Amino acid sequence: MTYALVKICGISSPATLAACIAARAEWVGFNFFPPSPRFLTSAAAAGLAGRAQGAIRKAGVFVDAEDAFLAEAVHAGRLDAIQLHGHESPERVAQVRQRFGLPVWKVLSVSGPDDIAHAAAYAGAADFLLFDAKTPKGQLPGGMGLAFDWSLLSAYRGPLAWGLAGGLTPANVAEAIRLTGAGLVDTSSGVESAPGLKDVDKIAAFCKAARHA
Repeated sequence: MTYALVKICGISSPATLAACIAARAEWVGFNFFPPSPRFLTSAAAAGLAGRAQGAIRKAGVFVDAEDAFLAEAVHAGRLDAIQLHGHESPERVAQVRQRFGLPVWKVLSVSGPDDIAHAAAYAGAADFLLFDAKTPKGQLPGGMGLAFDWSLLSAYRGPLAWGLAGGLTPANVAEAIRLTGAGLVDTSSGVESAPGLKDVDKIAAFCKAARHA
């Protein structure tokens, strides 16, 4: 039996990290985008990374970051993957991949079929694609609790492994997996009690629902 991997994004405390490990999530996300309420400093990331090491994999979330910023965060967070959530071109994604020697995930913001089709441009540049809901102009690029039309992915057969993000909660994640066939599901605000404040019970419920989809 195969099931979708789970990533809980925006982890910022030892307690919520422990909850992710206890719930058997495969990934946590450390958010290195300063405007986000889930932003982690390098020092905070280093502390969490020490607790996570060997127990769960860590992806760093970045938005149009420069190499020096990436380097500091990759080192502090002992990252297993780099997730690019900005306007990074295929060329930039390939550059980051070569520079840091880590798997690179590219987030694609989706509002219609053309956004799904754009995924083909990242073949050979990214290691993994994450389809997320497109947020309104001027808003944060993710973590807003917005979903897109999952049926857009029902027939998607791209060259890269991919996952689903955007508006996923314990109540709808099983349906999302069934409709899309996503190999990974990623949630942030869907397991929070307030922006940036993860709820350990919701983390447990999300992981259980995804596992039983």
